[in-house]
Amino acid sequence: MSRGVLLRLLLVIGILAGAGAIAVNKEPELGLDLRGGAQFIFEVQSTEDTEATPENVDRTLEVLRGRVDALGVAESTLARQGDNRILVELPGITDEDEAAAAEERIGQTAQLEIRPVVGTVADAEAEPSAEGNLVLPTDQGDVIEMGPVALQGDQISGAEAAQPQDSVRWVVNVDFNGEGSDAFGELSAEAACAQGAQNRIAIVLDDRVISSPGVQVPCGSRITGSTEISGDFTLAEAQELSALIEGGALPLPLELISDRLVGPTLGEDAIDASFEAGLIGIILTGLFITLVYRFVGFLATVALASYALIAYAMLLALGATLTLPGLAGFVLAIGLAIDANVLVFERAREEYDDAPKAGVRRALGIGFNKAWSAIIDSNVTTLLAAGLLFVLATGPVQGFGVTLSIGVVASMISALVIARMLTEVGVSIPWVARRPRFTGLGYVSKVRAWLDRTNPDLMARRRTWLAASLAAMAIAVAGIVTQGLNLGIEFTGGRTLDYSLSEEVTVDEARDAIAAAGFPEAVVQGADTADVTVRTGVLSDEDEDRIEAALAEIGGDVTKEDDQQIGPSLGDELRDKALLAFGIALLAQMLYLAIRFKWTFGVAAVVAMFHDVLLVVGLFAWLGKPIDAVFLAAALTIVGLSVNDTVVVFDRIRERWRASRDKGFNEVANRACIETVPRTVNTGLGAMFILATLALLGGDSLQDFAIALLVGLVVGTYSSVFMATPLLTYLQEKAPMSREQKVRQERSPDDSGAVV
Repeated sequence: MSRGVLLRLLLVIGILAGAGAIAVNKEPELGLDLRGGAQFIFEVQSTEDTEATPENVDRTLEVLRGRVDALGVAESTLARQGDNRILVELPGITDEDEAAAAEERIGQTAQLEIRPVVGTVADAEAEPSAEGNLVLPTDQGDVIEMGPVALQGDQISGAEAAQPQDSVRWVVNVDFNGEGSDAFGELSAEAACAQGAQNRIAIVLDDRVISSPGVQVPCGSRITGSTEISGDFTLAEAQELSALIEGGALPLPLELISDRLVGPTLGEDAIDASFEAGLIGIILTGLFITLVYRFVGFLATVALASYALIAYAMLLALGATLTLPGLAGFVLAIGLAIDANVLVFERAREEYDDAPKAGVRRALGIGFNKAWSAIIDSNVTTLLAAGLLFVLATGPVQGFGVTLSIGVVASMISALVIARMLTEVGVSIPWVARRPRFTGLGYVSKVRAWLDRTNPDLMARRRTWLAASLAAMAIAVAGIVTQGLNLGIEFTGGRTLDYSLSEEVTVDEARDAIAAAGFPEAVVQGADTADVTVRTGVLSDEDEDRIEAALAEIGGDVTKEDDQQIGPSLGDELRDKALLAFGIALLAQMLYLAIRFKWTFGVAAVVAMFHDVLLVVGLFAWLGKPIDAVFLAAALTIVGLSVNDTVVVFDRIRERWRASRDKGFNEVANRACIETVPRTVNTGLGAMFILATLALLGGDSLQDFAIALLVGLVVGTYSSVFMATPLLTYLQEKAPMSREQKVRQERSPDDSGAVV
């Protein structure tokens, strides 16, 4: 065993041991759909200065959303209910004590003020000496009188918990915006020149002095940009305080109307069916890869198991929340993680076919080296998009960015470290090395042999392919315009109905009855204050009667306990942030492809991606299927699939173009498409096994998700060859890509004295 292989073996052992330890010792955070959680309804109160209008309630909701996100509560649900109420659902909270603590944290007004200290007073009952002053006890044990507010929370741009160097204390570092920095500079300069209590500055949160430090800088100096709040905080206290400050002050105060624990939005049968479908799909994918690539395919399947462990451990380590769409995305990513292995094995087959006497080990090594560029480019473009979605978006789009990033990193570790180590060790076994067909590398598939023999000229009909794509896009647009989009409750809002039944029924029975009555998309939960909670889109009185009648058939007498209108949980601000993040992600991908390839490649890839998403949206419009948060996750996945597949084809085009000297670009592009067909087909089929089982066996909860991805996978495979590449050939005519690679060439004399 070579030193390099031994080092990779030790690295693999270390990675798997660490991932296993995390998986065993840390419990996963489950979302509302899998575990349920706590539900709060807050009523927004008017003040003397501000009325609780729907617009101001929406502003309060967005501040509340930022506070919930800052507290680390992922995959939560927030929506306006009626004109002046806010619904908040937090996953994973299963007892009343946790619910009470959560309600206290998110319902605080968090009005942060920074005031100058006027002096000390005898007790907290003393009257202020001037209008606008405030008397409060401090963190230092005395009572002080403070002057009027110098800074408020909206002049603070950020806050985070920190531990100063050589200290066991935790503090909160607060950053100011431009206006806040100027105001704090003036305040600190005045305090620095003062004596006694007037040398202090008080930081007040909700009428409580949390810190009142003295200003320890020379007279005339100013503290600007940021400051530090100290107060003997524990780590948890510092993190909670920074979250409240970061989340901002609520524009209007909240009054808690109701709080209760609710069950999962999906039934146990649906959850079990989805897990079983995912497991069956993974097994079928492993069998398929083993059948196609034989011994190295079997070893790659073993590496896929390590991918699942690594991805799961990374998710636990980051504290991400597991939801059913997220888990489905991971199951799909397991199928797509074979892509890197398929790229390597196809290149290794080519190398062995060219030089069989060199052996399978050499062919495998060259396969890894030559596939490296395509693997890196396809994964970096996906990781760029995922990272920007996480940084710029909020809500479920941000959560998708987390899971996608984890999937990309884990798949690269699985393919480039673990699978490489296993296959290199495997083909080094003498018995295996003497049997190249057994390894799977000394075998040319019938598909590749047929393509090499016929060498079809796909680019000769590039106008036909582009015309077909434009026609398909026109049909999709027609469906969107004429049929409209069936937006889900997350986008449109709807109603929440609470019912009590005279006879005991399970939530699964209620869910089935309501679906049979014509409302399969309704969210049905159990709650500690009602037998059944139903959340659905806009309902007429007749629709409501049908729901009550369906529940009466299984539960006897039905009493409606509550009926509330709810606003969209994915409102305008979330939509705008998601679209902004999506647009910037596309620009980042185009920029990366322009640097790694040429701007023409980036334009062609993004146009093909837009084509793929538009066709899937158009199909859902024609079929009347819901456009909801699950579909949003599917659409974002399709973006990754499309760009990934196109980049693999483009990488081969670039390689062939720079290696050729006497062939035209169209001929090179055509040959590159043909050479990547086996990889595309095998990767696509591997993923389709998983998606097909999810569509057939996963139940209603994942059927639309799987259908969208199946269509997106087929369309993305088509577009990379029949749209992106033909479009690239036309762009090449307008802005040719040079055959020369722009790299720094080292000069070294050869035996003849020439310089190479």
